[in-house]
Amino acid sequence: MSGLATILRKELTDQFRSKRYIILFLLILLSSGLASYGAAQSIRDELSRATASTFVFLRLFTTSGGVLPSFLSFMGFLGPIVGIALGFDAINSEQSSGTISRVLSQPIYRDSLINGKFLAAITIIGVMFLSIFLIVGGLGLRLLGVPPSSEEIVRILVFLVLCVVYVGFWMGLAILFSIFFKRPATSALGVLAIWLFLSVFMFIVANLVTTYVVSDKLGQQLTQEEFAARQQSVRDNVMRISPSTLFEEASVTVLTPTVRSLGPLLSTQTTRLVPNPLSLGQSMGLVWPHLTGLIALTALCFGGSYVSFMRREIRST
Repeated sequence: MSGLATILRKELTDQFRSKRYIILFLLILLSSGLASYGAAQSIRDELSRATASTFVFLRLFTTSGGVLPSFLSFMGFLGPIVGIALGFDAINSEQSSGTISRVLSQPIYRDSLINGKFLAAITIIGVMFLSIFLIVGGLGLRLLGVPPSSEEIVRILVFLVLCVVYVGFWMGLAILFSIFFKRPATSALGVLAIWLFLSVFMFIVANLVTTYVVSDKLGQQLTQEEFAARQQSVRDNVMRISPSTLFEEASVTVLTPTVRSLGPLLSTQTTRLVPNPLSLGQSMGLVWPHLTGLIALTALCFGGSYVSFMRREIRST
């Protein structure tokens, strides 16, 4: 595709030099550093009172330290903000300023422009999170004094991929809205509204659907434990419509090898479980539908952006 490398190089240069990228990077770095420091202090206190434990380094990303949330919680909350900030004005800002018509007047195809912007944003997200993971890993190694095992390193890399795909979905959705709406403020508000609904109000919707689907008549036919498990199962399935739930469940499963199921279990089922941590392959078997769903949602957003941009009429100003 003619001009793809040029657009990619230009977007990377502009983004890495922009104040927006620096602010986002410092925000994620500060929050993740504080969360990791608090988690390391809690883990050190536990290790001083107990015997040696396995997968200590992974707990650096899932343990909350006092009043601070965990590293995983910060990623689940701040990740969408990063994606939205990188994509909400990707197209409409250039179109309103007239630069997009001048770019397309050069020997550069439309698909090269939209593909270059998307690839550049994904590359920026990957570099940002890889840098933060390396800094957090070095801080944890310094505070804990326990090096990660090979399996822990692979699990952290899988978690890194989950973070990039998760943020990439919100970035792709923001680019899609930047094509639909002419003003950046409108596209930003639209994506933020969807984020708030899927992250906050989705729990209310899940409770309403659970109440409608699992009626009291069904509770008269089942035991109290089975009825509660059925309600929880329906609620979890509705919540999995949200990318935030998919990301949280997949990340917890990857970073916590002792998680053996993503659904409710009856007491008769828990007694048959072997209390050993799962291998990496078994954990990936549990989260593979979640990762596939996140990738599919990201591809759907980018596909919609690609088709809409290719069909959009762009006039020179």
